[in-house]
Amino acid sequence: MDATTRANRNAWEAASTKRVREYPELLARAAAGTSLTALERDLLRPVLATGPDVVHWQSGHGADDIALLSAGARSVIGVDYSSVAAGAAQRRADELGVNCRYVVAALPGAPLADGCADLVYTGKGALIWMPDLDTWAADIVRLLRPSGHLFLYEEHPAAPLWSWDSDEPRIRPDRSYFAPSHVNDSFPANGAVQWQRTLASIVTSVIGAGLRLLHLAEHPAPFWRMGGVEAAAWNGRLPNAFSLLARRP
Repeated sequence: MDATTRANRNAWEAASTKRVREYPELLARAAAGTSLTALERDLLRPVLATGPDVVHWQSGHGADDIALLSAGARSVIGVDYSSVAAGAAQRRADELGVNCRYVVAALPGAPLADGCADLVYTGKGALIWMPDLDTWAADIVRLLRPSGHLFLYEEHPAAPLWSWDSDEPRIRPDRSYFAPSHVNDSFPANGAVQWQRTLASIVTSVIGAGLRLLHLAEHPAPFWRMGGVEAAAWNGRLPNAFSLLARRP
């Protein structure tokens, strides 16, 4: 593990203690099976109708995993490099009696068998911690069975440029769409290095790994909002999220 990834993991281990403190709230949210957005449910409905085995790449607090099961998945394996987050997610899954298990590992290089998944689900703040997109995409393809799917619902690569001013959207002077990285200065990973990339580079890595692109869309609404903030950049004029669905031939 390189020094940047190690530092990022340490930041996330500290940040994930919030998930432990919020355990009752997350347990109730997971039990309700409502953490997937309407957008995710619509795009994933045909895939989940087949009862897929799912790998949740960078699973975080894991609330989405119970929602995936409620929507039709047969099983979910979550992989995350935070032992605090994975431990809390496993405890929650065990308490609810659902078919989820969690593995602590740095990614790419998931310690899972080739062809173990019909669906790899990831996003909501996951891709920005991957330093090499080509390796990321190749490892996901390794996990997928033939005709398996990759689903990504993620922060738009341009979103870190927007300021959180309430009167007017502005571009932060300390960030560039084409810079290799920037320092995350907000919760939950305050001080961690966030990798910056373009939407084109993400799509190119997915296609280059051999996946067939089925869906790509940009969305004005962010998947996450800092509590107490009403930023003008979120009022529908700028891209804040994107969704991608691809299939392994």
